[in-house]
Amino acid sequence: MDHVTTQQPQAIAKVFIQRDYSDGTAVKFQTKLPADIHDRVDSDTFERFVEKINQYYAEAEGIGCSTYLQGCFACLTAHTALLCMQTQYDKNLKRCTEYIKEQNIGIFLPKGLKVIDPFERGLRVIEILVLPVSQNHVDEEKWSKF
Repeated sequence: MDHVTTQQPQAIAKVFIQRDYSDGTAVKFQTKLPADIHDRVDSDTFERFVEKINQYYAEAEGIGCSTYLQGCFACLTAHTALLCMQTQYDKNLKRCTEYIKEQNIGIFLPKGLKVIDPFERGLRVIEILVLPVSQNHVDEEKWSKF
């Protein structure tokens, strides 16, 4: 039986956007465009992208009436309620993941970049893969294995 091996495309480089601890330990990333990718994406687009990610994480960690009630309900049900309901934090993480996927397809992949969800990197960094320019990167399935 023949074994077919599929070779995964290789990134040229990886760029990391570090956490911004200037306002404490809340999840917030630096918005400055790294020099390694300044020729592929403009500064305003990149800043808006990172600010939106920061906004999703701020909303996820925000404390409000619904968060308080979710916590109380979870305590009253010995946390079994969390098995059948989605928390505010989970909802915002999901929204952030979807936003990153949309931006990868619409903005970054056509320019030879792929942004990795910070949740996959333990919320420590935003990883950006710099891809070979000569290939068509819009095929999301091919690049989703990174």
